[in-house]
Amino acid sequence: MLEKLKEKIAGIKGSKVEETVEEKTVTKKASTKKVVTDESTEAEKELRLKKDTVMSKIVNDSITPPGIGDIVEGPVIAIEKSGVYIDLTPYGTGIIYGREYISARDVVKKMNIGDKVSAKVVDVDNKEGYIELSLKEARQALIWSEAEELIKNKTTLELPVQEANKGGLIISWQGIIGFLPASQLKTEHYPRVADGDKDKILEELKKMVGQKISVCMISALPKEGKLIFSEKSPEHKEKEKIIGKYKVGDEVSGTVTGMVDFGVFVKLEEGLEGLVHISEINWSLVEDPRLLFKVGEKVKVKIIEIKENKISLSLKALKENPWVEAATKYKKDSVVDGVIIKFNKHGALASVEEGIAGLVHISEFGTEAKMKTQLELGKTYSFKITLFDPKEQKMALSFVGGKK
Repeated sequence: MLEKLKEKIAGIKGSKVEETVEEKTVTKKASTKKVVTDESTEAEKELRLKKDTVMSKIVNDSITPPGIGDIVEGPVIAIEKSGVYIDLTPYGTGIIYGREYISARDVVKKMNIGDKVSAKVVDVDNKEGYIELSLKEARQALIWSEAEELIKNKTTLELPVQEANKGGLIISWQGIIGFLPASQLKTEHYPRVADGDKDKILEELKKMVGQKISVCMISALPKEGKLIFSEKSPEHKEKEKIIGKYKVGDEVSGTVTGMVDFGVFVKLEEGLEGLVHISEINWSLVEDPRLLFKVGEKVKVKIIEIKENKISLSLKALKENPWVEAATKYKKDSVVDGVIIKFNKHGALASVEEGIAGLVHISEFGTEAKMKTQLELGKTYSFKITLFDPKEQKMALSFVGGKK
């Protein structure tokens, strides 16, 4: 009996011990699981931190640093006697010093801490780790960039003429010397020189020095430091539209705007002017158009040519052609009287009647001096017709007798 009771007590104790062991085991397992979980969390944090660091590096590395020649901008963070420091975050710090500092000292004097400055990179990493900058080169780069925009937008500028040469005008823009070829001048400014004499052209161009004119930039050459201007460009398309309203053969009215050695300029409407060449003024010889017209005078003209946006006009085309009637009156070998109206390198020109003249060749006399001893301007002589072509309006004469 006693033995059975001992065994029962021992069984109960054993059961409790097992429960305790089991509880401890479960507790231990739970504790172990918690430790593992905590360790896992720390690892994840570390992994995320590493990932963030890598991503941050990738992002930073993806920002392309400025290269030599690039224009950068940043605030002034320090001004010293020998240099200016510019914050170029995230790239670093820029510095303007040495020759660049000296050349920009007038600009530096006006600088304050915090001012935003645009500069050109001349060295990306000097020995002290700064990015070397140039204000002067940045200004030049910005100017040429602006020039390109002006050309693209066909912007009109009002600029003074500084000098003139035989080829055109010298104009300055933003400190850069530009050239305006004479061929790019408006009609009213183009040198009206008949024989193309370069000295005379220069004299006319010099009259424009000091004047402000409206021009358009048509070419910019940074490497050569050159600009090309035109006075025509802004009005070119508009002029094409105006000219499009006219055709050869039209008879129109206009106003005389100027007279030159080689003809008369007539304005047909605002923005359109044509030329009546001296040979188209009258059927008879015209020596000086200034003696026949006045500025502001109204005239009727005929359009005889439209070429390259230029209109050629004629006054004589509206008058009866005297050669038509002359064809019925004269023929080769006829003897006629003529008045000497002009001498030229080929001989003497003799007028047979209004609008009909023939050439007496210099070869008949040997020399110009001998010709002028036998013929005088304004005097009448007898001549024989050696060539008569009314269609081509040509007549050649041979000297026959003395003056009458």
